[in-house]
Amino acid sequence: MDERRRVVLRGAGATGALAAALAAGLLKPERVLAATWDENAFRKKDVADALKIIGADDAVASKEVVLDVPEIAENGAVVPVEITSHVPGTTSIAVVIDKNPFPLTSRFDFMEGALPYVKLNVKMGQSSNIRVIAEAGGKHYVAMREVKVTIGGCGG
Repeated sequence: MDERRRVVLRGAGATGALAAALAAGLLKPERVLAATWDENAFRKKDVADALKIIGADDAVASKEVVLDVPEIAENGAVVPVEITSHVPGTTSIAVVIDKNPFPLTSRFDFMEGALPYVKLNVKMGQSSNIRVIAEAGGKHYVAMREVKVTIGGCGG
């Protein structure tokens, strides 16, 4: 009985401390929830426009940006993408799928000291190039691979 009481009191204490920190303005939910994002870039239907808005229209190819995707995706609804940037000081990684209706699918920002690694699933309606853009020191680096999407086991 005493153990359950201790657990409840500890939980109540932690909740009270969290509420006090929020009320004092020490924690800002908008920073945690990524409330600031470039909606305009995600709404662009042209690859060149999306790249221009995020400042990556002059990205140079780099082997330090590693993109691991399947050559053939049997299900375009779930295409696994794994990205690692070995570029020192990487601050963001963006994923662009050329033939998607909205090419800029995602963008991840990294704080100093964070490992620039992302693993996600993307949706592809058809075979297309996937570009990954890493930003470091105000410069942009890109890696690109083509993924062929099959439909019902037949080539697409």
